[in-house]
Amino acid sequence: MEVGDPQDPKSTYNANAVMAQTIAGESSRPRTNIKLSQRAEQVASQFSQNAISPFVVATVLRIVEFLATMSIGLAVYFIYVVPMDGVKTSYLLTCFLGAVLTIVALQATDSYQITSLRTNIRQLGRVLGAWAAIFAVLALLAFFSRISENYSRVWFGSWYLAGCLFFIVFRSLVAVLVRRWARDGRLERRAVIVGGGKNAEDLIMSLEAQADNDIRICGIFDDRKGDRSPPMVAGYPKLGTIEELVEFGRRARIDMLIVSLPISAESRVLSLLKKVWVLPVDIRLSAHTNKLRFRPRSYSYVGSVPFLDVFDKPIADWDSVMKRGFDIFFSVLAMVMLSPIILATAIAIKLESKGPVIFRQKRFGFNNEVIEVLKFRSMFADMADHDAKKSVTKNDPRVTRVGRFIRKTSIDELPQLINVLKGELSLVGPRPHAVNAHTENKLWDEVVDGYFGRHKVKPGVTGWAQINGWRGEVDREEKIRGRVEHDLYYIENWSVLFDLYILMITPLKLINTENAY
Repeated sequence: MEVGDPQDPKSTYNANAVMAQTIAGESSRPRTNIKLSQRAEQVASQFSQNAISPFVVATVLRIVEFLATMSIGLAVYFIYVVPMDGVKTSYLLTCFLGAVLTIVALQATDSYQITSLRTNIRQLGRVLGAWAAIFAVLALLAFFSRISENYSRVWFGSWYLAGCLFFIVFRSLVAVLVRRWARDGRLERRAVIVGGGKNAEDLIMSLEAQADNDIRICGIFDDRKGDRSPPMVAGYPKLGTIEELVEFGRRARIDMLIVSLPISAESRVLSLLKKVWVLPVDIRLSAHTNKLRFRPRSYSYVGSVPFLDVFDKPIADWDSVMKRGFDIFFSVLAMVMLSPIILATAIAIKLESKGPVIFRQKRFGFNNEVIEVLKFRSMFADMADHDAKKSVTKNDPRVTRVGRFIRKTSIDELPQLINVLKGELSLVGPRPHAVNAHTENKLWDEVVDGYFGRHKVKPGVTGWAQINGWRGEVDREEKIRGRVEHDLYYIENWSVLFDLYILMITPLKLINTENAY
């Protein structure tokens, strides 16, 4: 793993990081009092639930069916064959080979496409046909290899029939779930068209012409009015302006923004990106009408419709599953290992001063949602600052003696492991800042352009900024700028190994308590 320092000129940035910094440096502070139109409110409420990634659904199905088909063969083998003939390696290898070939055959017959999963009869025909074909292949291999006599015909037939029963029951349940998720709008990629008029109409018609299109268009946003941007385009309503799009995107949990403007409109495209890049979504520039052609690998496609990738949603699809598993495993491990410290801290706080042991504070979470973060109380209860209107300074009279120690050692952050298990925080990520956090009478989103870009991923208990010295009191504007710069670097360069590195280095960095009060 290569871990770079964003302040080091030798560090390598990817294209998204460079563009993000360019746009962030030029963008204006986002408005926080935007009100959506009634129609936009109604549409957003329909998509308030989290989307389910089709990629993750298909991957989980492959894993489940691989394990199930192999386990069925092994179960029949141990129940019927082993008592008579004992353990034979050939059976074990055949079960593994049969499971591998089954997944390959199901993939080849498009049995993991969402469109196939929706229809019970359609997918069962494909699945059972693929399952039968695999057994025909295994039988032919055994016959031509002259080893068929070494296998039990009862085992072979029972494995096939039990597998058929499994697929009928399992795929029927999957079809019910997929139809329900599709009806709720959770399974498609939710997309918004940015820019109306003829370009948007051509784009929508091209997308709807794709047979396996998994994009659900929620509406259109455009600053223009009149004939250049009518209130209805190809049957989809114009929901508001670009300023309103950011608020709508957060409420509706949008997956993709498609800019339907020509590449030649460079200044207008850049102006749009300045406003929307802070959203945790894929941002694509429609290329189906552009005469300028790039190399094929420069494009991504929905069917045959080409797009230029401007931004990718960070930590998406299977990456989000791996990160969540990482969080659960290590947070449970930490709670078990640190339970004596957690218990001792709670007792010490209770003995020193009156008030609750746990302190709750509202902070910004993923996608700018406000969450309630847990900490051990480090201040006197009657002096607690729930709104973080005043930063803690050196020798702050509000902090108790126990509080000074647990703040310096970051023990006060340990209850946030509960936030991690609840899914509100991640173990590693940009630290969650208080909603009203400010420096020199300025809110932090007023100090740093593109500040809300750090909320494109879940905040973390520890982070890249913290292990690089940006921890503790934020009394100068350059300190919050340094934090945000490191946070954006982390988002653009995330990996499981990067998280593991930060997690391992964090205890060593806690030794330096210079800025921790």
